[in-house]
Amino acid sequence: MSNLLPGERIDELQRNGYRIIQKKKGFCFGMDAVLLSGFARAKKQERCLDLGCGNGIIPILMEAKTEGKHFTGLEIQPESADMAKRSVALNGLQDRIDIVEGDIKGFFDNINHEILIGILKERIADERFIRLIRKFLNAGYIEDWNFHNSYSGTPQGGIVSPILANIYLDKLDKFMKEYTEKFDKGKERKRTKQAVSLEGKRHRILKKLKVVKDKSERSELIRQYKAYQKEGLQYSDGDEMDMNYRKLKYVRYADDFLIGIIGSKQDAIIIKEDIKNFLYEKLALTLSDEKTLITHAENAAKFLGYEIFVRKSNDTKRSKYGVLRRVFNKRIQLALGKDTFKKKLLEYRVLEIKIHNGKEYWKAKSRPKLSNNNDFEILDRYNKEIKGIYNYYCLANNCSSLSKLGYIMKYSMYKTFAQKYRTTMSQIRKKYTKNGLFSVRYYLKNGTTKDLTFYHGGFKKKNPMNIKDLDNLPKFTYHPTNTSLIDRLKAEKCELCGAVDKLVMHHVRKLKNLQGKTTCEKQMMARKRKTIAICGKCYKKLSNNE
Repeated sequence: MSNLLPGERIDELQRNGYRIIQKKKGFCFGMDAVLLSGFARAKKQERCLDLGCGNGIIPILMEAKTEGKHFTGLEIQPESADMAKRSVALNGLQDRIDIVEGDIKGFFDNINHEILIGILKERIADERFIRLIRKFLNAGYIEDWNFHNSYSGTPQGGIVSPILANIYLDKLDKFMKEYTEKFDKGKERKRTKQAVSLEGKRHRILKKLKVVKDKSERSELIRQYKAYQKEGLQYSDGDEMDMNYRKLKYVRYADDFLIGIIGSKQDAIIIKEDIKNFLYEKLALTLSDEKTLITHAENAAKFLGYEIFVRKSNDTKRSKYGVLRRVFNKRIQLALGKDTFKKKLLEYRVLEIKIHNGKEYWKAKSRPKLSNNNDFEILDRYNKEIKGIYNYYCLANNCSSLSKLGYIMKYSMYKTFAQKYRTTMSQIRKKYTKNGLFSVRYYLKNGTTKDLTFYHGGFKKKNPMNIKDLDNLPKFTYHPTNTSLIDRLKAEKCELCGAVDKLVMHHVRKLKNLQGKTTCEKQMMARKRKTIAICGKCYKKLSNNE
């Protein structure tokens, strides 16, 4: 047959006349696949997913044996997935069975140029700009001093590549917004029977406390109330199995996205399948099986270097108001995995790992390549690497674990200095330690000296709402005016108060001398002009202030 490749054969399945393509010298299905297809049950109108379907034997057999509505097979190996697709086509089951190779696989390399240009044309009418983008996409790239044509994708590292990637996936963002609105159901969970029962018991005790006068009886009632209160903390107030309550949250960064749902595993499978179909049909992209995983909330899901999970704990703690509450129950946690900064340390070549009795031991090592740099450059390099890692992972709940990274980096620096000067670490620490801090003195341009110290700021978790060192622009009030000096004078309107009068020009020598303390200075800073046209009244006020 035309759809057979060399080394392949067609075997009869002895069911509904179905047949399957197999390799003569490769994997062939056995009795386990037959038994599994007989054991699994698919009810009427149900959808089924086979993870790692191989040559597609189980979806085909289940289609023959059950009343399931649709069957999907996911296979990571392209060769096996292709064989399964051809077996499905051989039996004419394309409308009942889908075989997919299921991260968006090679996203930046597989962006379809025509689809991207079509998306841009929806909002941009300037054909010259569209042609410029097309030229950028078709310009090709140089790798290892060899030129390569680019027929698809946006070369990573290009100036506009991230922007074009986000424009391309804007369709996915809009799709997920509409999908979320359809998926969400209910405002809050139904309360559990335990929670309702315990609340009723506490309420009845409170009623009794209002009328009971006997001290011993009141003490007993208070003891019972506290016992019921403590017992209530062991149970969730909302019913986690409430089928009438569903929620979906979607977040994306470049080609990586994370979806969190309150719902069943079946819901997650359907969502994954819908996203896969949308990406393939609308954006010509393939969902990657290796990275697109369905994970329970109590297990960590990796996203942008963080491990995200829902912490389940019945530990209790009193608030500042004296109310007893569970500490971490059902709260989302951002965690820093041990392997994350371990890879960073290995990347920087500052870590040596030794195995003794099956246990892993970490040891700092020197960086010979830095020995040719001066003292300031060596210390500055270590500081920047530590601060860079800390600034990225400062939101992690276990951010304090970076102290181990700081320890390894510190002793690696000691060894690097010791290697440079051919001495011992103790001598290096004795020479450079000042006031308990490792310091290197350097000279400024004006001839003065300053000390650069090794990072000692700690690794405390930061609250994103309290981070102050952000690149915020100063808030200036800007009023558009004429730009030409002659036009500004002809307008005969004060650029401060708006009064119509004879104008004078107020000017300063340098813009950098402005501090933004007065309204006049704020206006000049906003316009980036050393001059401002003002009336006589405003000029007198400025003169008096000066």
